Amino acid sequence: MATMQDIRRRIRSVRNTQQITRAMKMVAGAKLRRAQRSLLAGRPYSDKMEEVLARLGAHVDTSLHPLLAQRDVKRTGFVVITADRGLAGGFSASVIRASLQEMKKYDPSTVGLITVGSKGRDYFQRRNYDLMGDFVGLGDEPSFAEASLIANSLTELYLSELLDEVYLVYPQFINVITQRQTVTRLLPLSAPEAKSGGPVSEYLFEPTPEAVLDELLPRYVATLVYRALLEAKTSEEGARMTAMEAATKNADEMISKLTLSFNRARQASITSEISEIVAGAEALK
Repeated sequence: MATMQDIRRRIRSVRNTQQITRAMKMVAGAKLRRAQRSLLAGRPYSDKMEEVLARLGAHVDTSLHPLLAQRDVKRTGFVVITADRGLAGGFSASVIRASLQEMKKYDPSTVGLITVGSKGRDYFQRRNYDLMGDFVGLGDEPSFAEASLIANSLTELYLSELLDEVYLVYPQFINVITQRQTVTRLLPLSAPEAKSGGPVSEYLFEPTPEAVLDELLPRYVATLVYRALLEAKTSEEGARMTAMEAATKNADEMISKLTLSFNRARQASITSEISEIVAGAEALK
């Protein structure tokens, strides 16, 4: 049976841990708000680029562009976006599980794997998966330059025909508690369709629509990757804040139980001492 000193030591340890989890929850909350602002700020840019590409599609034959052309699929690549750090509940495990379920639909010899985040990289390396690429250390605020680096690597794999199609696997941010695991095709690109209704804007393309398309499509790929990174980072901070809040509440419950055990042990000790005093007094008589 634990002594009062042992219980007191455990209470002190749990309280110290609770202070850490409470602080981490506050930090995650601040990072979550910052990530949400970045996610919302990037959506108008992405929407406007889709609109311009849809306008371009009406002037050129998009099927002739290598990033848009469909070809026979011999090898499929999956880009799995996880976290670099832990203490986020089952965040990374959920993404990995979704990617494994999707990869089961394909012959293992026809699947290529690229990871973003050390959690996914470590998981697949421990199980002897052959990685075609890995990207770690993106930090708390992924930049468009980092997204462009990843997008360029994926585009190179696709254009060199090492991969015939590329899918992104990432958590889509719904709210602080909910993240929806999403599998979406990145390459070949699907040409955006022009939206019907509303005012129609006329565009003049210089030097030619084809040249503008050649310039915009790689940037569009980078934009899609950047948006997935922002979704994943926002989801990660939401999951971490939820996990730290749950840990803080669990620490409260544990402290209450330990305090009750401590009081019972102290009461038993006092009762034992009283009994010894009474027994000694009776013996003196």
